[in-house]
Amino acid sequence: MRQAGRSLPEYRKLKERYSMEEMFHRPEIAARVTCFPIETLGVDAAILFADILTLPAQMGFQIHFDKNNGPVILNPLRRIRDVRNVRDFADLSYVSETIKEVNQKLPLHVPLIGFAGSPFTVLCYLLEGGSSTSFTTTLRFMNEYPSAFQKLLTILTKNTIAYLNLQKNAGIKAFQLFDSWGGILRETDYADWVLPYVQKIFKNVDLPSIYYLKNSNHLLALMEKSGADFLSVCHTVVLGENPILKKTKKGIQGNLFNGLLYAERRVLAKEIQNLLKGARQYKKYIFNLSHGVFPDTDVETLKFIVERVHQWGKI
Repeated sequence: MRQAGRSLPEYRKLKERYSMEEMFHRPEIAARVTCFPIETLGVDAAILFADILTLPAQMGFQIHFDKNNGPVILNPLRRIRDVRNVRDFADLSYVSETIKEVNQKLPLHVPLIGFAGSPFTVLCYLLEGGSSTSFTTTLRFMNEYPSAFQKLLTILTKNTIAYLNLQKNAGIKAFQLFDSWGGILRETDYADWVLPYVQKIFKNVDLPSIYYLKNSNHLLALMEKSGADFLSVCHTVVLGENPILKKTKKGIQGNLFNGLLYAERRVLAKEIQNLLKGARQYKKYIFNLSHGVFPDTDVETLKFIVERVHQWGKI
């Protein structure tokens, strides 16, 4: 996942010298961080070093990346009148420059994946002021002001399409849409507040695409209608056994439980093998974690996983 570099010593050294904002805005540094997992771990693709809040940071929101608590929105949406202050994004040329620099550094056979956050997930952050466990502000706003909520999703969708096409023009080879919080919803709510907007994004960005949805098990039937080329599922889904995924013609990405990053090697090896066996039925498959790498993950464990998957591929 996109956080794969954050446990690497070389990344931690940079983090001691620069803030997240500085690293995002300096293409030479962002490009170096993007390439770290390729150089150290030997993974098969690079994913752009940025954040799902890179976009709204250029749409009128003041965003600070706290080292311990993650992103904090200093001017969150709180009142209905705040909606009028949300604008289209301004300058994101530094992202384009990062992509161009990354492509100069990467080996020719390694593709660069761009990404963005889904409109619903990004809106959750903008309403909550950061991450949340209850999402009460979001759910209250969604139900009390449905028209305003829809307007915000529409604005974010339009800007996400433009942002991903900016990445495409700069040289990404595929993109992933991250939906960290869509899984908090019931099927009927997801169908209203998430699916139409992600469908529009996948329809209007002409690149190979991946859709990641956390807590996706109860939403797979709708997720399958997203328009993405690959469905990236978390550990709530059992590959090889899920009836919906057995029928899909889409590619599948996932879904080693990241809690296993702390397991003994023999346990981890068995889990990797079981996962790969379950994935054999899919014509297109990308091995991945269910979610991001933890900052205190042993780098040797990550190398072990990559080596095991590559060995399986050769067999």
